Amino acid sequence: MLNALVAYAAEEGETHNPLLPATYDIVWSSVCFIVILFIFWKVALPKMKTLLDERSAAIEGNIAKADEAQRKAEAALEEYTAQLADARKEAGEIRDAAREDGKKIVAEAKDSAAAEAARLTATAHSQIEAERQTALVSLRSEVGTLALDLAGGVIGETLSDDKKAQAVVDRFLAELEASEAEKASK
Repeated sequence: MLNALVAYAAEEGETHNPLLPATYDIVWSSVCFIVILFIFWKVALPKMKTLLDERSAAIEGNIAKADEAQRKAEAALEEYTAQLADARKEAGEIRDAAREDGKKIVAEAKDSAAAEAARLTATAHSQIEAERQTALVSLRSEVGTLALDLAGGVIGETLSDDKKAQAVVDRFLAELEASEAEKASK
């Protein structure tokens, strides 16, 4: 059968190039191509273009937002760093002020304690001096009484003149104090 077809083709007399399609195929293929090209050009291409434009705008908007966010973050970081530096400086100043206040409080407490100690010492000295004077007066009167009793016992009489007896006792005590003072100064 193949032989019959080859013989029929040879009889026609036309030699046909197998690489070139027939004319009607070229015409109909061109018409279909032009229709598809027209539809693609008018419908699909504008939709693709708007889709790509929207995507491009969204990407550019996101990039702009990211840049703005980065600028804000950098500004916030600089502000935070400045605030942190200020806070550290203020904390140092407060710490130094607290140390100074502590030193002042300690100095005031020392001064107050020293004043209180001086006051207590002065009070104690005055109290001791008052008790010494009281003891001295009491001792004078007792020594005077004992001396008068002793003198009366030696003489055999009672000394009844209080003024005279008091003068004798005072003179005796003055001599006693003078002899004690001489011993202390040597």
